[in-house]
Amino acid sequence: MSYCRAINNMKGDELTVHKIYHDTQYGFPIEEDNELFCRLILEINQAGLSWTTILKKQDGFRKAYHNFNIKKVAAYKDKDIQRLLNDAGIIRNRLKVHAAVENAKTILGLQKEFGSFKNWLAHHHPKTKEEWTKLFRKIFRFTGGEIVNEFLMSAGYLPGAHDENCPVHKKVLKAKPKWNEK
Repeated sequence: MSYCRAINNMKGDELTVHKIYHDTQYGFPIEEDNELFCRLILEINQAGLSWTTILKKQDGFRKAYHNFNIKKVAAYKDKDIQRLLNDAGIIRNRLKVHAAVENAKTILGLQKEFGSFKNWLAHHHPKTKEEWTKLFRKIFRFTGGEIVNEFLMSAGYLPGAHDENCPVHKKVLKAKPKWNEK
């Protein structure tokens, strides 16, 4: 069976780690705000690193960031930031850690205004990659073009997560909400 080129070119441990994500998460719509926040933070942390590194540290991130509970992360104080910077189970980058806390605060504001982060995304959908990037840069921290593109592609808001001949591509299309077909 032919999967996406990237998956077909992987071997061993790298393939094992990526295949689970590829087959069950990548490109599928995310319904829950904490999971959307999780994906955003993981994409931010991937900047300058391999996605394999992030996938291997995913459990460490969940533990360190209280399972990406937006309210808890938004309330982090200096001691929490220091705890994260000392946690070898995650990426210990001061800018990325601060971005996670500030972005959680931003999402709380979006939830207040739109009812949820998901509703805010749906309110702005569809947009081009460039339009999304401009919007994210205005609102969020540490969100360059590639981070925004991968976040939105991985959460089903931009096309291109899977090659068209990949069997997962059809599953992703079937799972997308009707509003996403515009």
